[in-house]
Amino acid sequence: METRRMGQTGLQVSSICLGGNTFGWTTDQAKSEEVLDAYVAAGGNFIDTADVYSRWAPGNTGGDSERVLGKWMKDRGNRGDVIIATKVGAPMGDKPNETGLSRHHIIASVEKSLKYLQTDYIDLYQSHRDDLITPVEETLRAYDDLVAQGKVRYIGASNFAAWRLTRNLWASDKNNYVRYETLQPLYNLYSREGYERELEPLILDQQIGVIPYSSLGSGFFSGKYRQGQPLPNTPRAQGVQRTYMNERGFKILAEVERIAEVHSATPSQVALAWLLARPGITAPIVSGTSAAHVQELVGSTELKLTQEDLSALNTVSDWQKK
Repeated sequence: METRRMGQTGLQVSSICLGGNTFGWTTDQAKSEEVLDAYVAAGGNFIDTADVYSRWAPGNTGGDSERVLGKWMKDRGNRGDVIIATKVGAPMGDKPNETGLSRHHIIASVEKSLKYLQTDYIDLYQSHRDDLITPVEETLRAYDDLVAQGKVRYIGASNFAAWRLTRNLWASDKNNYVRYETLQPLYNLYSREGYERELEPLILDQQIGVIPYSSLGSGFFSGKYRQGQPLPNTPRAQGVQRTYMNERGFKILAEVERIAEVHSATPSQVALAWLLARPGITAPIVSGTSAAHVQELVGSTELKLTQEDLSALNTVSDWQKK
């Protein structure tokens, strides 16, 4: 698997990022370790999680995915071989200071993440969502201190509007604070406008690495969702139905499947290969539920779409003509 530089940092990350959102939720410790081992064996080194994963599941309190990763890294003795990204800022409780990007919450949260991950540093610490209440200077100063202390190497943003990311970059430059080196936006063949309209020009100008989530439309581009057929028995099926299962979505999927057949590939591999061919993309995030599933997804890095393929996909998914 090829590697790409993460933003303006010196970190070289694999071109497919393994999402840890299922760890400790729909995949238990043993199954998660099977997925992680398969990913590393395929040449992967970049794993994304968050402190809030998977607080929404009955019996979970948050930090569940981080705990799974921590145990796996300790048992394998491979902390130095993998790049760990986690996030802070999502609600972790009902109290006012248990959410957001205040210094108080960031400092308290990083200590928990370090403990759960069983490590003394986090490679990429990301703001899970924007905080319109806390001054950006307070947030960035907290991150700057964590980097100076060696607890965090680099910082990133997720779910930020272009104008807010610009505001943060300006504050970092003005105050000589660390800056956001990566952006994690919703981006796939169906959901293009929110990223391409304003964020894409900004990240290309500022050389920010992009780590798209929902790269496969929550599984829609795997091809397991069909018109007139029962929904798959998955936690995300209802959301997929509301967002993607419409005339435009199935038209895009049909083109993906046509190209997949031409290349003897899977629809998932085509959708990921399209993302990898987009300018500025560092590593799409994918979630695997088995070793075989991970091997399929990583196989997208070997698929080289032609210019005709890319043009066809761009045309059928063109948000300016939808």
